[in-house]
Amino acid sequence: MDIKKVVTWVLAIFVLYTIITQPAKAADFVLIGFQGVSDAARGIGAFMTELVS
Repeated sequence: MDIKKVVTWVLAIFVLYTIITQPAKAADFVLIGFQGVSDAARGIGAFMTELVS
């Protein structure tokens, strides 16, 4: 079995377990993830703005 498949399955099972057993905590994880993506996009936008000006 490919190690990448094993890691993917373990991660998927962990995510499902967390969602089922602790939905509020899972929602917090999603919020943190989206906040990180938003901050990264904002940083890239600021970098590009400074690069162009």
